[in-house]
Amino acid sequence: MARRSKREKFKKRKTERQTTPPAGRRARKEPLFAMEPDRIVAVIHHRGGVADSKEIWHDLDWPRSARPDLYLLLDALVKQRVLIDAGDKSYSINPKEFQEGTLVVNPKGFGFVTLTAEDRDKAAKDVFVPARFLGTAMHRDTVLIQQVGASRGRTEGRVVAVVKRGLDRLVGVYVDGIVTPDDSRLLLKVKIVAGASMDAKNGDAVLVALDTFGAGALSATGRVVEILGNPRSAKVQMEMVIRNYELPHEFSDEVLEQVAKISAKVEVGEGREDLRDIFHVTIDGETARDFDDAVSVEKQKKGYRLYVSIADVSHYVEPGSPLDKEAYQRGTSVYFPAGVLPMLPERLSNGLCSLNPDEDRYGFTAILDFDDTGKRVKSRFCRSVIRSRYRLTYTRVWEIIQGNLVEKGDEELKGPVDIMAELDTLLNKRRMGRGAIGFELPEVEITVDASDQVESLKKRVRNQAHKLIEEFMLAANEAVAEAMSEADVGILYRIHEAPNPVKVEEFAEFAHSFLGQLPKAASTPQWFNAVLTKAVGTPKEYMVNNLLLRVMKQACYSPENVGHFGLAASYYCHFTSPIRRYPDLQVHRALAGWLTKTKVSAKARERLVDDGEFLSKRERVAVDAEREMDNRLKAQYMFKHIGDSFPGIISGVTDWGLFIELDELMVSGAIALTDLAGDYYILEEKMHRLVGKRTGKRYQLGDLVVVRVASVDLLSYRINFVLEEDVVKAEG
Repeated sequence: MARRSKREKFKKRKTERQTTPPAGRRARKEPLFAMEPDRIVAVIHHRGGVADSKEIWHDLDWPRSARPDLYLLLDALVKQRVLIDAGDKSYSINPKEFQEGTLVVNPKGFGFVTLTAEDRDKAAKDVFVPARFLGTAMHRDTVLIQQVGASRGRTEGRVVAVVKRGLDRLVGVYVDGIVTPDDSRLLLKVKIVAGASMDAKNGDAVLVALDTFGAGALSATGRVVEILGNPRSAKVQMEMVIRNYELPHEFSDEVLEQVAKISAKVEVGEGREDLRDIFHVTIDGETARDFDDAVSVEKQKKGYRLYVSIADVSHYVEPGSPLDKEAYQRGTSVYFPAGVLPMLPERLSNGLCSLNPDEDRYGFTAILDFDDTGKRVKSRFCRSVIRSRYRLTYTRVWEIIQGNLVEKGDEELKGPVDIMAELDTLLNKRRMGRGAIGFELPEVEITVDASDQVESLKKRVRNQAHKLIEEFMLAANEAVAEAMSEADVGILYRIHEAPNPVKVEEFAEFAHSFLGQLPKAASTPQWFNAVLTKAVGTPKEYMVNNLLLRVMKQACYSPENVGHFGLAASYYCHFTSPIRRYPDLQVHRALAGWLTKTKVSAKARERLVDDGEFLSKRERVAVDAEREMDNRLKAQYMFKHIGDSFPGIISGVTDWGLFIELDELMVSGAIALTDLAGDYYILEEKMHRLVGKRTGKRYQLGDLVVVRVASVDLLSYRINFVLEEDVVKAEG
């Protein structure tokens, strides 16, 4: 009777399976069926996409008595096309339903999933995930998502499982046993385990190791593992950025021991040319500490000879050594207003590899001959020993060019500097003539005072001293890339592909509203230059440069040479900064091998593809970290100026409000639509303007305005403005 009873129960379940709705619609009645489908999908995905029923049952850790329920549920999921019956009691995930990717969360609560390369080919855009479908997933997690529909032309999905946590540590501010993440995209709070606060004080910035995750506001627990200090300090802000981006910031004892053993002796040995008699100088900013390039220009009967000598880092960094592996993992130095994370330890970056004046240094020299029109007619490369004569600054060189000879040595420098300026003019004219895009994007100079607070923001002044060094570095990079290409030597080129024509067309329509008539849109450097020329000397120049730059694709490293669109160059690589960029060091090694006729293995060439992808990513991480650090310090500076007024330009118009650029401070902020007083404003999208419904007053892209700082959110670095005219009216 007992056996018959079990058989009858199984028959009953089978009948229910055939006559009742699918599991999803039975969720309220049968919790088991409602809760487990996602776990089953996650188990199969974790096992590589296919798993048999025994493996699924084992990973779910269900009791033996529940195995019949599992079979029923698997059958139901196959009928719902969630799973595919792969035969032999095995199941796979339906690839049309599920995709893997990285979650990016918006501070407002929703997120987007950037799909893996394989799935990205099937989808035009990232998948939108509403807040209610995030589950326990957090910003930066690798997640498995299921498509649930579409909205506004974009696929919507829900998180089925967290495949891999994006972080196991986070930076935040400690208050009463709770840590609020510094990153506003991390929508959780961390409760610190009893006794694990390291005696942090309220308001301290801390690094927390995460232990558990869940759903809800207080959805994680963790332990304080490092106290960073007062978040109002610029250096503490830098430490917070370093931890947020997981930037390597300490060298291992093994690396430091290797560097300590390196000989400081410099001698002209076999395979090196003695170029110590060449009048080399370095030209850098006032605060620069490492000098990786020195230049010299000689006037000849029919043109000019340019020496670009670069620190020979490859002499000190042996391939495969602990030092080399560390430099590769860093990929690049990262520069902050409050400090630097160097790619190489200080003994190399600021010492043995730095081309300090009056010290013999190992170099790698490009010797380039140009005719009197600036056309390169000959190039030669050699490993060298050089001796820089002067450590010059941009300011001093500019003064010399203008004839202001006030410092000791200026008389001796006047002739060489004038020759440099002559060659710079020719090279620039030739480069612009071939179609190189003349972007003028000044950088912000952030000054931190002795008390570690932001003292000032100002636009860096650029003059011919800056431009001539840039021109000489460009010339050397092009010459090396061309030589390596012609010799079929595998290197990482610095490539920049042409922009998407659709984006160019969209920008052209966009720019017409504030620049007037433009040439017909075309994805050519000449068209970009025509647009930039129209904005030169106007208040809109910075905004136009900035907006056009966003149309461009990102430059990157690749062993496939497709040229450099922005420079209108057929050949381009990075050769001139091996102290701070690993791709330059790789190019040096390839060039050295070519000079000595050393063959490179096929495997080494194949690795260049992975190297290009990895080093491009490291560069983007560094750029993002530097940009975030600047935004943090800008927000802190503007926080001190709440209530103050500044001139600005409308750089964006949306149905949310106006975006404003403060040109002199290079600060971005916004005015909410609700903060525009005196009328109800309607967006005229095609004209990029807001128009008052009653008054007809217009706020258009490119308009000059005066704004007052209303508030600053130091967590999101968001700066909110109001129009000065509205404040004056209200006060009046």
